[in-house]
Amino acid sequence: MTSQAKATSKVPAAENTLRILTLLASKRGPLAASTIATALELPRSSVYHLLGVMEQSGFVLHLHEEQRYGLGISAFELSSAYSRQEPLSRLGRPMLAALVDVIGESAHLAVLHGRDVLYIVEERAKNRPSLVTDVGVRLPSHLTASGRAILAALPKSQVRALYPNAAAFSSRTETSSPILKYSALQAHLDQVRQRGYATENGEVTAGFGSVAAAVTDHVGWPTAAVAVTFLEEKVPAERWPELARRVQKAADDLSHRLYGRPAA
Repeated sequence: MTSQAKATSKVPAAENTLRILTLLASKRGPLAASTIATALELPRSSVYHLLGVMEQSGFVLHLHEEQRYGLGISAFELSSAYSRQEPLSRLGRPMLAALVDVIGESAHLAVLHGRDVLYIVEERAKNRPSLVTDVGVRLPSHLTASGRAILAALPKSQVRALYPNAAAFSSRTETSSPILKYSALQAHLDQVRQRGYATENGEVTAGFGSVAAAVTDHVGWPTAAVAVTFLEEKVPAERWPELARRVQKAADDLSHRLYGRPAA
C-alpha cells in the first residue's frame, strides 16, 4: 500500500485492522506486535490498540508466554464460512465452461484429499466421451495430472509424508514408466516444476491424456488444480504445450478471483 493510499483512507482503523489480519494470515506462525508495526509501517501504539480490540472479539489470540499474536477462533470461523459457501466450485464452474468453449475438450477442477484428488467440478465438452473423473470421484494423486500439479507445488517434505513407502503407490493401467516409488515421483514432479504444468498419459484411463496446472492461494500454497482431458489420438503431442498454456491461464485467473493474486 502506498503512502498516498494510507493518507487518503477515510477509515484508517478499519483498513489497518484488515492489513494486520492479512499479514497474520500470510505467515506460518504468530508475530510480535513490534514486528507487525514495522512490517506495516504503523505506530506501535496503534498496533497494540487494534490488536487489543481484535483479541476481545476473537480475531487474534495473544500468546502471553511468547509475546506474539496469531489468528483467533473468529478468524477460523470466517474461514469455515467461506468454505461452506463453496467459492471454489462457484467461481470455478463458469471458468471451466469458458475454457471448454475455447479448447473443445473436457475440463475438471480437483482438490487434494489425503493422497487422493477429489473432483469437485466437471465440464464435459460437446461430443466428447464421459470420463472417470466425475464429480465426487477420488483417484490417487500420483496417477493424475491434477494431483501431480498440486503435489509439485507442495514442499518436498509434505510429499514425502504423503508417500512414506512403496505401499502408498498404486496403478490403474499398464504404462511404460509407472510411478511406483518415491524417487520416480520426485523425478516426475521436478519436471512438472520446470515446465509449470503437469501431464498424464493413459495412467488413469488407457487412450486418454491430461494436462493440469495448480490453483494457488495468496502465499503460493496449492488449493486445487485445473485440468483438461482428451483422447490422445485426437490431440497430438505437439499441441499439449499450447493446451497447457490455456489451462495455466485458467488456473491463474481462478487464483486471482479467489485470493487476489495477480493474474499472469
